Amino acid sequence: MAELVYPPVIGAARTLFKALDLKFDIAGTDHVPRSGGAVLVSNHIGYLDFVFAGLTARPAKRLVRFMAKESVFRHKVSGPLMRAMKHIPVDRAQGMHAYKHALTALRSGEIIGVFPEATISESFTLKTFKSGAVRLAQEAGVPLLPVALWGTQRLWTKGHKRDLGRNHLPITIRVGEPMEADPAEQAEKITDRLRARVQDLLEAAQRAYPARPKGPEDTWWLPAHLGGTAPAAPGTA
Repeated sequence: MAELVYPPVIGAARTLFKALDLKFDIAGTDHVPRSGGAVLVSNHIGYLDFVFAGLTARPAKRLVRFMAKESVFRHKVSGPLMRAMKHIPVDRAQGMHAYKHALTALRSGEIIGVFPEATISESFTLKTFKSGAVRLAQEAGVPLLPVALWGTQRLWTKGHKRDLGRNHLPITIRVGEPMEADPAEQAEKITDRLRARVQDLLEAAQRAYPARPKGPEDTWWLPAHLGGTAPAAPGTA
């Protein structure tokens, strides 16, 4: 079936990124499979993360169908677009419907995008991963594709105003090697390894990130352990 909406939306996003003069550093896109199903798993630090995580699949000429909270699909603007791009609404009170939808898509050869932290991390550190992504990969017999984003929080994140000016912000993205999700292994153990892999990629992205805060008032986007003033992660204060 022809993709009538997704490619134009990607084109519009690229035009916006060019207008904003974002500086991209993306590595590891060769790990994205050129065919067959996969579960793309990313950290979550900003409202636009699904756009940036989806960019990693474009060199392989793939489209990513993201699982997103159901309220996004009720919005009068984003809702029709999300449905037309075949993203998957998740009602947290009745998650099995979304799970089955994603499983069917994976078995038909789609890449499904999941944010296993479920919500944006306001500390910009990794929260606990839920095991749903791993269980999907196990049941569908597809690999897990770990991704780390850094810098996206500076554009638009929870508790801060949008910054969509031409500020030449860098965006660093790292894609790791696919991970097998053996159905015979406990999903929780694989989830722990997956989180560790994303953590390694996140640290690599942070090391490569070319920008530093401009002054004391600009440290909000850095986690405390990197010298910033982002809120401490729950349980670490």
